[in-house]
Amino acid sequence: MRQAKIYYKSDLAGYLTETNDGEYVFQYEDNYVQKHENQFLAFTMPVRKEPYKDKRLFPFFEGLIPEGWLLEIASKNWKLNPNDRMGLLLACCQNCIGAVSVIPSETEHE
Repeated sequence: MRQAKIYYKSDLAGYLTETNDGEYVFQYEDNYVQKHENQFLAFTMPVRKEPYKDKRLFPFFEGLIPEGWLLEIASKNWKLNPNDRMGLLLACCQNCIGAVSVIPSETEHE
C-alpha cells in the first residue's frame, strides 16, 4: 500500500491511497470537510465525508503527472516505470504548479 497526503495550499485536504489490490481511494480529511466544504480539488470530486474509490488513478491526479520529455527525465532519474502512475505522482508532484501538493506519507492516516 502506498499513500500520499494531499494539500490544498497549506491545508491538508485528504489522503490518496493505492491499496494492495490496486484500487485507488481518495478521502477528504475530516477537518478539511468541516472548514472548506466548498473548496474541492476537482469538480468531479466535491468535498464529502465518503471516500472516492476507483480501479484507475483519478483523472485529477493523473493530470498532475508530467508528460513527454519531462516524464522521460523523471522516469530515468528515479528509475520509475512510466506506467507506475502512483510512483510518478509520489516522486514528481510534491511541488506542483498550482495549489495542490502531493506529499508521500510514511504511515497510514497519521
